[in-house]
Formats: sequence, C-alpha cells, structure tokens
Amino acid sequence: MSFSKKNKHTVKPKQYLKIFYWKDYLNITIGLLAYAVGLIGFIRPVGVVTGGLTGISLLVEYATGGSIPIQYTYFAVNAILLIVALKVLGFKFLIKTIYSVLVLTFLLTLMQKIITKPIVENEPLMSALIGGMMCGAGIGFVFNANGSTGGTDVVVAIINKYKNIAFGRGMMFCDFIIICCSYFVFHDFIKIVHGLIVMGVMTYTIDLVINGFRQSVQFLIFSKKYEIIADAINKELNRGCTILDGMGWYSKEPSKVIVLLAKRSEAATIFRMIKSIDENAFISQSVVRGVWGQGFDPIKLK
Repeated sequence: MSFSKKNKHTVKPKQYLKIFYWKDYLNITIGLLAYAVGLIGFIRPVGVVTGGLTGISLLVEYATGGSIPIQYTYFAVNAILLIVALKVLGFKFLIKTIYSVLVLTFLLTLMQKIITKPIVENEPLMSALIGGMMCGAGIGFVFNANGSTGGTDVVVAIINKYKNIAFGRGMMFCDFIIICCSYFVFHDFIKIVHGLIVMGVMTYTIDLVINGFRQSVQFLIFSKKYEIIADAINKELNRGCTILDGMGWYSKEPSKVIVLLAKRSEAATIFRMIKSIDENAFISQSVVRGVWGQGFDPIKLK
C-alpha cells in the first residue's frame, strides 16, 4: 500500500504552485509605474542614459532627436528577444516578463503625455538621482514579485542557461557598456559620470527594496509530507534538495529534514509551495554567504 502511494506521487505529481498570483501582478504594476515616472519625469529630461534596454531606447531617442520615442524601441527589441526566449526558456518562465513589457510600454507612452516638462528644473544631477531612486525602487518591486522588465534581463537569462555566469555580474557589465555608449551621442564625459552614478543609486535602491535579491538562502524544512515536498521541489522548482535523518528530542520520534539551497528571489515561491502542501510544516530560512556549484556560482580556484 505504501509503495503504491509513493509511486503515485512520483509518477503523477500534483501541481502545487499556481500560475497566477494577483498580488505579484499588483506589485509589478506599482513597480512599473514608479519606474515610468522616474524615467520620464526625472532621468529623460536631463539627457542621462541608464542601463538595460531602456538605456538603449534612450540612446536611440537622443540620437534621432526624438523622432523615435523610447517606447517604440523598447517594445520592438523586447518583442524580438521574447520570441527567441520563448523557444529557449519557455512561456511559463516569461509570462511575467511579457506582462511587464506590455504594461511598461503603455506607461511610458502615458507618462510622456502627462509629464510634459521636467519635474525638477535646473538641477540635472539632483533630477537624475531622484529618478535613479524611483527606477531602482520600481525594479525592486518587479524583482520581488519574480518579474522582469525584459531587455538585457532576458539576454543574460538565455546566456545563463548555457553558461554558468553570475547573473548580477552579467547585468552590470551590460549596463556599463550601454552607459558608456552615450559618449557617441553627447560627446560629453559628464553624461557618462551621471549615468554611472544613477546606475549605482539604482543598484543600491534595488538592494534596499528587496533585501538582498541576489543573496542565496538555505531552508531547513521539517514536515511529515517530506516526500511530496521534495518531489515538488525537484519537478516544479527544478531545484535539488537533500533529506537528512533527524529526531525530535522532546518527542523522541524520528523525523526527516529537507535541506534546500536556493536564490533569494525564489523564497516567496518556496514558501507558497510548502504552505499549499503542508500548512503545519516547520521552516527555517537563513542567508548564506555564498553558494558554489551547479545552478549557482561556478567554483573557481585562485
């Protein structure tokens, strides 16, 4: 009897993770709104270039004298990237990215009609800093909901599927190149300096909002339904886990402990999955300083 029950869960695992969480999409929408206001109301009027695909879109708009608005380039390039990424990463991975691209394209168009002049005038650096904080907070909300604004995020995700590179490092390198390219449009090193300052402010703000998005975490999961949880971790999260033998000292009864290492951004999804399987599960989460190996940073010898 026990063998059949175990085999049933192994062969046909139940899907415990929902595809749609309305709170995630609400947070993504709020984040994109803050991002659009920061970009159109503060950064764009002072001629500063940010990182990512929006930075490339700003470069195109500046270079063409405004004849190709930022939202056109942003949407067109993202459409091409998403078509390619659908075959590589799959629709489930990109559903929130597709939503973000559509909403941000709409918001960028809307903000340009609402905000017709700089919110902060005659203070280019101050305007850029405020815009950087708003954009960083907006991206933090999006990332915290396991979303993405597309663009270079998609490119790095595709590369990361085949080459085990640090995601954050790849994003920073792309942003640095995009900001430096602003020299070919303005021929002004000050614009590059302002862009790099904005990039630093955005990065710091993102980290504040999501409390260490790029950190790895370790879970210790105590549950009588450990087999179902472990199968769900493998099949729905595509993560490996280890089951240890333990014993409750108060009850003197044997128990199983699941050890799971994951990215900080996956924590909310993990909690949701465990709660949907066993609401009485006992979970311990801790931040780990570094994780090296398959699915994380590569092991390097100095």
